Amino acid sequence: MKLQGKIGFLGGGRMAEALIKGILQAGLTESSRVVAVDPDQGRRKILDESFSISTGKSHSILADCAIIVLAVKPQIMGKLLTECAEWLDSRHLVISIAAGIPVSFIEERLAAGCRVIRVMPNTPALIQEGASAISAGSGATPEDMEIAGRIFSAIGKSIVLPETYLDAVTGLSGSGPAYVFQFIDALVDAGVKVGLSRQDAELLVLQTILGSVKLAMETGMHPAQLKAMVTSPGGTTIAGLHELEKAGFKAGVMTAVEAATKRSEELGKLV
Repeated sequence: MKLQGKIGFLGGGRMAEALIKGILQAGLTESSRVVAVDPDQGRRKILDESFSISTGKSHSILADCAIIVLAVKPQIMGKLLTECAEWLDSRHLVISIAAGIPVSFIEERLAAGCRVIRVMPNTPALIQEGASAISAGSGATPEDMEIAGRIFSAIGKSIVLPETYLDAVTGLSGSGPAYVFQFIDALVDAGVKVGLSRQDAELLVLQTILGSVKLAMETGMHPAQLKAMVTSPGGTTIAGLHELEKAGFKAGVMTAVEAATKRSEELGKLV
């Protein structure tokens, strides 16, 4: 089922681009019903040429859109909402993907009854493999949440959570791709250290991670079970796992997620 009315994007960066690509490929709307606003002429040109959508510099051109996606940097959100308050009202479903900005911050700056939803996506949305958590504001209806779910399912997988969990989501899946890339980089360097060419090491590492993720998703087995399948008594894998544990690998990952979660909480208090 298609989205009703136009959908407008305040901000035309990479995440907005991913969303536009996803909703068009999923057939949720047509390019003629998508509008994006961005001060950067280069970004507007990319969106226009890639998707044949309408673009502009003035946010007021989004006034007749039924759905408004706030895809701007957190630090300019307050100023932007103040400028948009004259035309943003209860007719609009407002979806924010700005990290750390609570729903209350947005609702306080818009007309009473404005329907707000906050979403925390992540960068794999750029290839339609994102993970998004969706939280309802005080005025969002079940129908609004269903619309948001359809939009973000077009760029990967989405779940609905109370907003109190979104800082944890930010620390886990929001920042998570960087942890994975760090692990990839470390594995590739390790391959080089034991004598493989960097090209061969990169191919083997990327396919190993891709295959491991697919195996976990398709079997539904617990990671500990899958790990046991690879770990023979007295073998090479247990020797490597022992070194990872000696280095505090698991504790380090848990500490990283906790630190990113706390930082998200701090940023939310700064706006």
